[in-house]
Amino acid sequence: MRVDLHNHTKRCNHATGEMEEYVQRAIAEGIEIYGFSDHAPMNFDQKYRMSLEEVDAYEKDVQELKEKYKNKIEILLGYEVDFLPGLMEDRIVQADVDYLIGSVHFLPKSRKHDEILIHQDLWGFDNPEFIGEYKNKDIDTIWEDYFSAIEALAKSGLFQIVGHLDLIKVFNFKPKKDVRLIAKNALKTIKENNLVLEISSAGLRKPVGEPYPSKELLEEAYELDIPITFASDAHAPEQVGYKLDEVMQLAKEVGYTKCAIFKNKERGFVEF
Repeated sequence: MRVDLHNHTKRCNHATGEMEEYVQRAIAEGIEIYGFSDHAPMNFDQKYRMSLEEVDAYEKDVQELKEKYKNKIEILLGYEVDFLPGLMEDRIVQADVDYLIGSVHFLPKSRKHDEILIHQDLWGFDNPEFIGEYKNKDIDTIWEDYFSAIEALAKSGLFQIVGHLDLIKVFNFKPKKDVRLIAKNALKTIKENNLVLEISSAGLRKPVGEPYPSKELLEEAYELDIPITFASDAHAPEQVGYKLDEVMQLAKEVGYTKCAIFKNKERGFVEF
């Protein structure tokens, strides 16, 4: 079975195309279970996400497409939520949806009392506007801060899926330390809190040129018996299902044979 659970809409202000075009593309790609998970609203970085006023219309549009195409594809409703304690909307994290993807896109420019997530002076490490920040601190420290944030995300109990596990590699700035050691505690916490990792093909469209997570981190996840699902992180209809066969093959090489799907935040599995 072909699954793609991480896809956006133009409501996030940095995607293109109509929602129905995404669905039609998914059907053309042979995807059988497809999820919309647009960037959830919050009072931060608002130009890259939908507004709170758009939530009802977004959910209504998904449900209408679900009904219209029910004989051709199963459509699920979700959100991608930036993990920023104190800024996430209760209406979203408590929403009656199929799943929530928790992601980290922001890090503090400097630590304060060893707190990894603070809301002041954040930089969007995957945004080309902030690429210069990589020169301002040690690359291993950046990676350690990122995975500390992933660990906190996993402990929060708010999400079903961890989005693009090693997104911090997007511009191909790799750590000097063994990434498996840097990510070790985060992966253990993901397992302890019963979360799913997405295997995302989006990294194949980025400077790093490889899926999220890397094969070595996926192997660590497999050893911990952490479930996976699949994602294209599409921001345009033509990106739906992008190189899905390639990431499915990666998962099979590591040892996976099933991927997770969700309905009303309850997890199930299908073979792929």
